[in-house]
Amino acid sequence: MVVIVTGGAGFIGSNFVFYMIEKHPDYRIICLDKLTYAGNLSTLKPVINNENFRFVKADICDRNAVDKLFEEEHPDIVVNFAAESHVDRSIENPEVFLRTNIIGTEVLMDVCRKHGIKRYHQISTDEVYGDLPLDRPDLFFTENTPIHTSSPYSSSKAGADLLVLAYYRTYGLPVTISRCSNNYGPYHFPEKLIPLMIANALNDKPLPVYGEGINVRDWLYVEDHCRAIDLIIHNGKEGEVYNVGGHNEMKNIDIVKLICKELNKPESLITYVTDRKGHDMRYAIDPTKIYNELGWLPKTKFDDGIKKTIKWYLENREWWEDIISGEYQNYYEKMYSER
Repeated sequence: MVVIVTGGAGFIGSNFVFYMIEKHPDYRIICLDKLTYAGNLSTLKPVINNENFRFVKADICDRNAVDKLFEEEHPDIVVNFAAESHVDRSIENPEVFLRTNIIGTEVLMDVCRKHGIKRYHQISTDEVYGDLPLDRPDLFFTENTPIHTSSPYSSSKAGADLLVLAYYRTYGLPVTISRCSNNYGPYHFPEKLIPLMIANALNDKPLPVYGEGINVRDWLYVEDHCRAIDLIIHNGKEGEVYNVGGHNEMKNIDIVKLICKELNKPESLITYVTDRKGHDMRYAIDPTKIYNELGWLPKTKFDDGIKKTIKWYLENREWWEDIISGEYQNYYEKMYSER
Protein backbone atom coordinates (compact mmCIF):
# COMPACT_ATOMS: atom_id res chain seq x y z
CA MET A 1 0.00 0.00 0.00
CA VAL A 2 1.35 3.43 -0.98
CA VAL A 3 0.11 6.44 0.98
CA ILE A 4 0.83 10.07 0.08
CA VAL A 5 0.65 12.38 3.10
CA THR A 6 0.52 16.03 2.08
CA GLY A 7 1.63 18.53 4.70
CA GLY A 8 3.51 15.72 6.42
CA ALA A 9 6.22 18.03 7.74
CA GLY A 10 3.67 19.92 9.81
CA PHE A 11 2.39 19.14 13.28
CA ILE A 12 -0.43 16.62 12.78
CA GLY A 13 0.91 15.40 9.44
CA SER A 14 4.30 14.44 10.87
CA ASN A 15 2.71 12.64 13.79
CA PHE A 16 0.56 10.75 11.28
CA VAL A 17 3.67 9.77 9.29
CA PHE A 18 5.28 8.39 12.47
CA TYR A 19 2.07 6.57 13.40
CA MET A 20 1.65 4.96 9.97
CA ILE A 21 5.27 3.83 9.71
CA GLU A 22 4.99 2.14 13.10
CA LYS A 23 1.48 0.73 12.61
CA HIS A 24 1.92 -0.34 8.98
CA PRO A 25 5.65 -1.05 8.48
CA ASP A 26 4.97 -2.66 5.10
CA TYR A 27 3.34 0.50 3.70
CA ARG A 28 5.30 3.01 1.62
CA ILE A 29 4.72 6.52 3.03
CA ILE A 30 5.39 9.54 0.80
CA CYS A 31 5.45 12.98 2.42
CA LEU A 32 4.72 15.89 0.08
CA ASP A 33 5.29 19.27 1.72
CA LYS A 34 6.00 22.78 0.46
CA LEU A 35 7.96 23.59 3.64
CA THR A 36 6.29 26.91 4.29
CA TYR A 37 7.06 28.57 7.64
CA ALA A 38 5.08 25.86 9.51
CA GLY A 39 6.63 22.92 7.66
CA ASN A 40 9.75 21.65 9.38
CA LEU A 41 11.79 18.93 7.73
CA SER A 42 13.86 18.37 10.88
CA THR A 43 10.65 17.06 12.46
CA LEU A 44 10.92 14.06 10.11
CA LYS A 45 14.51 13.28 11.12
CA PRO A 46 13.48 10.02 12.90
CA VAL A 47 12.17 8.52 9.63
CA ILE A 48 14.04 10.39 6.90
CA ASN A 49 16.28 7.39 6.13
CA ASN A 50 13.58 4.73 6.48
CA GLU A 51 13.50 2.62 3.31
CA ASN A 52 9.70 2.86 3.18
CA PHE A 53 9.64 6.65 3.48
CA ARG A 54 10.22 9.37 0.91
CA PHE A 55 10.12 13.15 1.24
CA VAL A 56 9.20 15.37 -1.71
CA LYS A 57 9.30 19.14 -1.56
CA ALA A 58 6.42 20.48 -3.65
CA ASP A 59 3.33 22.68 -3.54
CA ILE A 60 -0.06 20.93 -3.75
CA CYS A 61 -1.15 23.78 -6.05
CA ASP A 62 1.56 22.77 -8.56
CA ARG A 63 -0.42 20.42 -10.82
CA ASN A 64 2.62 19.21 -12.76
CA ALA A 65 4.60 18.38 -9.63
CA VAL A 66 1.69 16.52 -8.06
CA ASP A 67 0.99 14.58 -11.27
CA LYS A 68 4.68 13.68 -11.60
CA LEU A 69 4.71 12.28 -8.07
CA PHE A 70 1.62 10.17 -8.76
CA GLU A 71 3.22 8.86 -11.95
CA GLU A 72 6.28 7.81 -9.96
CA GLU A 73 4.62 6.34 -6.88
CA HIS A 74 1.16 5.09 -7.99
CA PRO A 75 -0.45 5.85 -4.60
CA ASP A 76 -3.44 3.98 -3.24
CA ILE A 77 -4.42 6.57 -0.61
CA VAL A 78 -3.94 10.32 -0.28
CA VAL A 79 -4.35 12.03 3.11
CA ASN A 80 -4.41 15.81 2.73
CA PHE A 81 -3.09 17.67 5.77
CA ALA A 82 -1.55 20.44 3.67
CA ALA A 83 -3.20 23.69 4.69
CA GLU A 84 -2.65 27.19 5.92
CA SER A 85 -4.15 26.88 9.38
CA HIS A 86 -3.43 29.87 11.62
CA VAL A 87 -6.54 32.03 12.15
CA ASP A 88 -4.61 35.22 12.92
CA ARG A 89 -2.59 34.88 9.72
CA SER A 90 -5.78 34.31 7.72
CA ILE A 91 -7.19 37.58 9.03
CA GLU A 92 -4.05 39.40 7.88
CA ASN A 93 -3.79 37.68 4.48
CA PRO A 94 -6.82 35.64 3.35
CA GLU A 95 -5.62 35.06 -0.23
CA VAL A 96 -2.92 32.51 0.55
CA PHE A 97 -5.47 30.49 2.58
CA LEU A 98 -7.90 30.36 -0.34
CA ARG A 99 -5.15 29.30 -2.71
CA THR A 100 -3.67 26.49 -0.63
CA ASN A 101 -6.79 25.23 1.11
CA ILE A 102 -9.21 25.32 -1.84
CA ILE A 103 -7.19 25.35 -5.08
CA GLY A 104 -4.66 22.91 -3.64
CA THR A 105 -7.46 20.52 -2.69
CA GLU A 106 -8.91 20.77 -6.21
CA VAL A 107 -5.53 19.98 -7.79
CA LEU A 108 -5.05 16.93 -5.56
CA MET A 109 -8.49 15.56 -6.34
CA ASP A 110 -8.09 16.11 -10.08
CA VAL A 111 -4.86 14.12 -10.03
CA CYS A 112 -6.52 11.47 -7.85
CA ARG A 113 -9.26 11.10 -10.47
CA LYS A 114 -6.71 10.79 -13.25
CA HIS A 115 -4.78 8.05 -11.47
CA GLY A 116 -7.72 6.08 -10.02
CA ILE A 117 -6.97 6.61 -6.34
CA LYS A 118 -8.64 4.19 -3.90
CA ARG A 119 -9.26 6.78 -1.18
CA TYR A 120 -8.82 10.53 -0.85
CA HIS A 121 -9.09 11.77 2.72
CA GLN A 122 -9.49 15.42 3.61
CA ILE A 123 -8.33 16.67 7.02
CA SER A 124 -10.73 19.40 8.10
CA THR A 125 -11.57 21.21 11.32
CA ASP A 126 -14.43 21.75 13.74
CA GLU A 127 -14.04 25.47 13.02
CA VAL A 128 -16.21 25.06 9.90
CA TYR A 129 -19.20 24.84 12.28
CA GLY A 130 -18.55 28.25 13.84
CA ASP A 131 -18.90 28.28 17.60
CA LEU A 132 -21.23 27.37 20.44
CA PRO A 133 -22.46 29.56 23.32
CA LEU A 134 -20.67 29.24 26.64
CA ASP A 135 -23.97 28.96 28.51
CA ARG A 136 -25.13 25.85 26.59
CA PRO A 137 -22.79 23.03 27.64
CA ASP A 138 -25.39 20.58 26.34
CA LEU A 139 -24.75 21.59 22.72
CA PHE A 140 -22.16 19.81 20.56
CA PHE A 141 -21.13 19.83 16.91
CA THR A 142 -22.43 16.83 14.98
CA GLU A 143 -21.84 15.97 11.34
CA ASN A 144 -25.26 17.52 10.61
CA THR A 145 -24.48 20.86 12.25
CA PRO A 146 -24.76 23.59 9.57
CA ILE A 147 -21.53 25.17 8.38
CA HIS A 148 -21.21 28.67 9.85
CA THR A 149 -17.66 29.97 9.55
CA SER A 150 -16.08 32.85 11.44
CA SER A 151 -12.69 33.48 9.81
CA PRO A 152 -11.06 33.36 6.36
CA TYR A 153 -9.26 30.22 7.57
CA SER A 154 -12.40 28.31 8.53
CA SER A 155 -14.18 29.57 5.40
CA SER A 156 -11.39 28.19 3.21
CA LYS A 157 -11.58 24.83 4.97
CA ALA A 158 -15.37 24.74 4.63
CA GLY A 159 -15.04 25.57 0.93
CA ALA A 160 -12.59 22.70 0.51
CA ASP A 161 -14.95 20.30 2.32
CA LEU A 162 -17.82 21.22 0.03
CA LEU A 163 -15.58 20.73 -2.99
CA VAL A 164 -14.53 17.28 -1.75
CA LEU A 165 -18.15 16.21 -1.34
CA ALA A 166 -18.96 17.63 -4.77
CA TYR A 167 -16.20 15.50 -6.34
CA TYR A 168 -17.72 12.46 -4.67
CA ARG A 169 -21.19 13.22 -6.02
CA THR A 170 -20.17 14.48 -9.46
CA TYR A 171 -17.25 12.21 -10.31
CA GLY A 172 -17.61 9.33 -7.86
CA LEU A 173 -14.20 10.06 -6.32
CA PRO A 174 -13.87 7.84 -3.20
CA VAL A 175 -13.53 10.47 -0.49
CA THR A 176 -13.85 10.84 3.27
CA ILE A 177 -13.54 13.90 5.50
CA SER A 178 -12.64 14.20 9.18
CA ARG A 179 -13.31 17.31 11.24
CA CYS A 180 -11.23 17.38 14.39
CA SER A 181 -11.07 19.48 17.51
CA ASN A 182 -7.90 21.27 18.64
CA ASN A 183 -4.91 18.93 18.61
CA TYR A 184 -1.96 19.06 20.99
CA GLY A 185 1.19 17.01 21.50
CA PRO A 186 4.78 16.70 20.22
CA TYR A 187 6.06 18.79 17.28
CA HIS A 188 3.33 21.45 17.61
CA PHE A 189 4.53 24.67 15.95
CA PRO A 190 5.22 27.20 18.72
CA GLU A 191 2.88 29.93 17.51
CA LYS A 192 -0.10 27.90 18.76
CA LEU A 193 -1.49 28.24 22.28
CA ILE A 194 -0.02 25.26 24.19
CA PRO A 195 3.52 25.21 22.71
CA LEU A 196 3.72 29.01 22.78
CA MET A 197 2.86 29.07 26.48
CA ILE A 198 5.34 26.29 27.25
CA ALA A 199 8.17 27.98 25.33
CA ASN A 200 7.46 31.44 26.79
CA ALA A 201 7.11 30.10 30.33
CA LEU A 202 10.41 28.23 30.08
CA ASN A 203 12.04 31.50 28.99
CA ASP A 204 10.19 33.56 31.65
CA LYS A 205 8.53 35.62 28.93
CA PRO A 206 4.97 37.03 29.08
CA LEU A 207 2.14 34.56 28.38
CA PRO A 208 -0.29 36.46 26.09
CA VAL A 209 -3.94 35.43 26.54
CA TYR A 210 -6.71 36.77 24.29
CA GLY A 211 -9.50 38.72 26.03
CA GLU A 212 -10.34 37.16 29.38
CA GLY A 213 -9.18 33.69 28.34
CA ILE A 214 -12.66 32.22 28.74
CA ASN A 215 -12.85 30.75 25.24
CA VAL A 216 -13.38 26.98 25.43
CA ARG A 217 -11.74 24.42 23.17
CA ASP A 218 -12.10 20.63 22.95
CA TRP A 219 -8.54 19.25 23.07
CA LEU A 220 -7.51 16.05 21.29
CA TYR A 221 -4.14 14.37 21.79
CA VAL A 222 -2.55 14.09 18.36
CA GLU A 223 -1.91 10.33 18.55
CA ASP A 224 -5.63 9.73 19.17
CA HIS A 225 -6.36 11.77 16.05
CA CYS A 226 -3.89 9.74 13.98
CA ARG A 227 -5.57 6.52 15.09
CA ALA A 228 -8.95 7.92 14.00
CA ILE A 229 -7.64 8.83 10.54
CA ASP A 230 -6.14 5.37 10.13
CA LEU A 231 -9.54 3.82 10.86
CA ILE A 232 -11.36 6.18 8.49
CA ILE A 233 -9.09 5.67 5.48
CA HIS A 234 -9.32 1.89 5.80
CA ASN A 235 -12.88 1.37 7.03
CA GLY A 236 -14.80 4.64 6.72
CA LYS A 237 -17.71 4.90 4.29
CA GLU A 238 -17.07 6.79 1.07
CA GLY A 239 -18.66 10.22 0.89
CA GLU A 240 -18.97 10.52 4.68
CA VAL A 241 -17.85 13.12 7.21
CA TYR A 242 -16.55 12.00 10.62
CA ASN A 243 -16.20 14.30 13.63
CA VAL A 244 -13.18 13.50 15.80
CA GLY A 245 -13.27 15.06 19.26
CA GLY A 246 -11.37 14.65 22.49
CA HIS A 247 -14.08 15.12 25.16
CA ASN A 248 -11.56 17.43 26.84
CA GLU A 249 -13.13 20.88 27.04
CA MET A 250 -10.92 23.49 28.67
CA LYS A 251 -10.90 27.27 28.98
CA ASN A 252 -7.77 28.83 27.49
CA ILE A 253 -6.90 30.55 30.76
CA ASP A 254 -7.14 27.27 32.67
CA ILE A 255 -4.69 25.64 30.27
CA VAL A 256 -2.23 28.50 30.69
CA LYS A 257 -2.49 28.28 34.49
CA LEU A 258 -1.99 24.51 34.33
CA ILE A 259 1.17 24.95 32.26
CA CYS A 260 2.47 27.50 34.80
CA LYS A 261 1.81 25.02 37.60
CA GLU A 262 3.49 22.10 35.80
CA LEU A 263 6.57 24.23 35.04
CA ASN A 264 6.59 25.88 38.47
CA LYS A 265 6.25 29.33 36.92
CA PRO A 266 4.30 32.26 38.45
CA GLU A 267 0.89 33.18 37.05
CA SER A 268 2.11 36.78 37.07
CA LEU A 269 3.64 35.95 33.65
CA ILE A 270 0.09 35.90 32.21
CA THR A 271 -0.78 39.05 30.25
CA TYR A 272 -4.19 39.73 28.73
CA VAL A 273 -4.16 41.11 25.20
CA THR A 274 -6.82 42.51 22.86
CA ASP A 275 -9.12 39.75 21.71
CA ARG A 276 -8.96 38.31 18.19
CA LYS A 277 -11.52 39.63 15.68
CA GLY A 278 -14.52 37.29 15.47
CA HIS A 279 -13.07 35.02 18.13
CA ASP A 280 -15.15 31.83 18.49
CA MET A 281 -16.27 31.21 22.06
CA ARG A 282 -16.61 27.43 22.34
CA TYR A 283 -15.92 24.34 20.26
CA ALA A 284 -17.21 20.93 21.30
CA ILE A 285 -17.49 17.81 19.14
CA ASP A 286 -19.85 14.86 19.43
CA PRO A 287 -17.86 11.85 18.13
CA THR A 288 -20.79 9.41 18.36
CA LYS A 289 -20.74 8.59 14.65
CA ILE A 290 -17.09 7.52 14.48
CA TYR A 291 -17.57 5.49 17.67
CA ASN A 292 -20.69 3.73 16.37
CA GLU A 293 -19.26 2.99 12.92
CA LEU A 294 -15.55 2.48 13.59
CA GLY A 295 -15.26 1.91 17.33
CA TRP A 296 -13.02 4.95 17.91
CA LEU A 297 -12.81 6.81 21.20
CA PRO A 298 -9.98 9.03 22.48
CA LYS A 299 -7.65 7.17 24.84
CA THR A 300 -5.71 10.11 26.27
CA LYS A 301 -7.14 12.21 29.08
CA PHE A 302 -6.09 15.85 29.00
CA ASP A 303 -4.28 15.72 32.36
CA ASP A 304 -2.12 12.88 31.03
CA GLY A 305 -1.67 14.33 27.55
CA ILE A 306 -0.58 17.77 28.72
CA LYS A 307 2.02 16.23 31.03
CA LYS A 308 3.39 14.14 28.16
CA THR A 309 3.41 17.22 25.92
CA ILE A 310 5.25 19.41 28.44
CA LYS A 311 7.77 16.62 29.03
CA TRP A 312 8.40 16.38 25.28
CA TYR A 313 9.06 20.12 24.98
CA LEU A 314 11.42 19.99 27.95
CA GLU A 315 13.35 17.11 26.36
CA ASN A 316 13.38 18.61 22.84
CA ARG A 317 14.31 22.23 23.42
CA GLU A 318 16.59 22.32 20.37
CA TRP A 319 13.65 21.55 18.07
CA TRP A 320 11.51 24.50 19.14
CA GLU A 321 14.41 26.86 19.85
CA ASP A 322 15.54 26.37 16.22
CA ILE A 323 12.04 27.38 15.12
CA ILE A 324 12.01 30.49 17.27
CA SER A 325 15.45 31.47 15.92
CA GLY A 326 14.48 30.64 12.32
CA GLU A 327 17.33 28.14 11.98
CA TYR A 328 14.92 25.28 11.18
CA GLN A 329 14.26 26.79 7.74
CA ASN A 330 17.84 25.97 6.74
CA TYR A 331 17.48 22.27 7.50
CA TYR A 332 16.23 21.34 4.02
CA GLU A 333 19.34 22.77 2.39
CA LYS A 334 21.55 20.94 4.89
CA MET A 335 19.78 17.66 4.16
CA TYR A 336 19.39 17.89 0.39
CA SER A 337 22.03 20.24 -0.99
CA GLU A 338 24.29 17.32 -1.88
CA ARG A 339 21.62 14.77 -2.78
